[in-house]
Amino acid sequence: MLTISGITVRLGGRTILDRATASVPDGARVGLIGRNGAGKSTLMKALIGEIEPDDGSIELPRRTRIGYIAQEAPAGTATPFETVLAGDAERAALMAESETCTDPHRLADVHERLIAIDAYTAEARAARILIGLGFDEAMQAQPLDSFSGGWKMRVALAALLFSQPDLLLLDEPSNHLDLEATLWLENFLRAYPGTLLVISHERDLLNNVVDHILHLQGGKLTLYAGGYDAFERQRAERMAQLAAAKAAQDAQRAKLEDYVRRNSARASTAKQAQSRAKMLAKMQPVAAMIDDPSLSFDFPSPQELRPPLITLDKAAVGYSEGQPILRRLNLRIDPDDRIALLGRNGNGKTTLARLLAGQLPAMEGTMQCSGKLAIGYFTQYQVEELAGGDTPLLHMTRAMAGKTPQAVRGQLGRFGFSGPKAETPVAQLSGGERARLALALVTRDAPHLLILDEPTNHLDVDAREALVQALNDYQGAVILISHDRHMVELTADRLVLVDSGAATPYDGSIEDYIDFVLGRNQPKADAKAKPAAPGKPVSTLGWAEQKELKKQVERAEKAIARLHARIAELDAALADPARAVKELATLGTRELAKRREAALGELEAAEAEWLDLGEKLEA
Repeated sequence: MLTISGITVRLGGRTILDRATASVPDGARVGLIGRNGAGKSTLMKALIGEIEPDDGSIELPRRTRIGYIAQEAPAGTATPFETVLAGDAERAALMAESETCTDPHRLADVHERLIAIDAYTAEARAARILIGLGFDEAMQAQPLDSFSGGWKMRVALAALLFSQPDLLLLDEPSNHLDLEATLWLENFLRAYPGTLLVISHERDLLNNVVDHILHLQGGKLTLYAGGYDAFERQRAERMAQLAAAKAAQDAQRAKLEDYVRRNSARASTAKQAQSRAKMLAKMQPVAAMIDDPSLSFDFPSPQELRPPLITLDKAAVGYSEGQPILRRLNLRIDPDDRIALLGRNGNGKTTLARLLAGQLPAMEGTMQCSGKLAIGYFTQYQVEELAGGDTPLLHMTRAMAGKTPQAVRGQLGRFGFSGPKAETPVAQLSGGERARLALALVTRDAPHLLILDEPTNHLDVDAREALVQALNDYQGAVILISHDRHMVELTADRLVLVDSGAATPYDGSIEDYIDFVLGRNQPKADAKAKPAAPGKPVSTLGWAEQKELKKQVERAEKAIARLHARIAELDAALADPARAVKELATLGTRELAKRREAALGELEAAEAEWLDLGEKLEA
């Protein structure tokens, strides 16, 4: 059992962990969650001994092997396969010793231990882990220095998983993964035999993998049973209980203070007043649940443009002349589109996004854009490139050169950077706050099209929910690349699969795509039947039909609102003809009542149509 007993950690004069206490059972799979900057990574560093707590203790059973990914990605001429095999230090040492050992008794012990740790199947296990994380056979044999930082971190994750520590510590393991690798990781972690403690803001991963939630807030730890949804229910109940207790205490405190104020001066009641004053002094205040009012995303609405915004006609795009990565691209983007790009990393999702953002030219075919089109393009590189010594206010002032200080402050305020927070150096901001600043910068000109490439990295669960809400309220078009299924499901109404050098409409839901990736619910192959195109399950409606159905729903909603307003006008005219709108002022009571009855009939029909359309869309 992992036991955390009242640990306190102070960094830079600030208390990060404040007498935090928790007990994690052996074999538990625990999700460590909390707001950005709450101290989750600090707690993990304390667990591995990188940070010494100022007070308290951390206890583990003797000889517990702890696994944790170092901040530096592996590098050098070794291959991913060799690096993963070396991740099990005991196996590597024993294998080396078996080659040189001359003592027969010791050699027997070495081979016995190698069998016990399943050392002779290690190469097959290492290959399976690497394949699950996206490394094909050729990539497994390339030197590490030929890979980007994200792929190197995948190698580090593979090596850690291969070593099978007793206590596996993971800090945002899906940040460098695509959806396909994230799904594989979930399956792997569900079957992991040791104890797991994972920092993650992926709602689906937390629901599918963990059986406990360890919530870090205000420097304190609280352990909840179940996944993230169960945690939210329990936290909501706790918030309600705390709110009720605080309200009751506030009422009691007000009564006591009123009694003391009225009776302190009277000799006959002074003793009672003093007694109540002592009660007030001893009363421990009930802490209100902490909320973050600065957690905010509010995208400015663009001016209307006629559709389409962008049209691709047999376009091709790539980085080297004559070597396109994607060919024969046919895509139309309208002002109200919400499109998610699916496909493994390396298949061209970011390349397509850069073409649409105007950062890459079309090598073949045509790409036509609306003349006044403004595009906001967000990538993780923009977050990493923010100058640490500059403040959000300075960054935005430079980006909005020529605009008034009020306009600059207003744009920052949309994303929670108001007051002192706007003048805090970027180096002191959390990863989530930096991501919000980058989003504020790319949307400063109210773009008609917002292209988001993995916007949720480093955002906590609450911030992701705020981003989902902001995207759904945004009046422009959205192109989304994300491994967060929850976000894709709630924001996208069109899916495009980028695979095998093409980008094609995917006529299923995100759940259909997950089933395809995991090989679930696939129809049995018919030897005589022509195989279906990979990753394109049949759906009742294609995206075009779904889009038209959504427009019909919107028209029905507007008709209902118009009829409600009409009925309200008629009611006002019947109540006071003198104040009726000009159109109704000259009509008699009988005509007004007749028109009201007709409007009610139209409203009933419109509501019935709206319900019918809603059921079709839901189906």
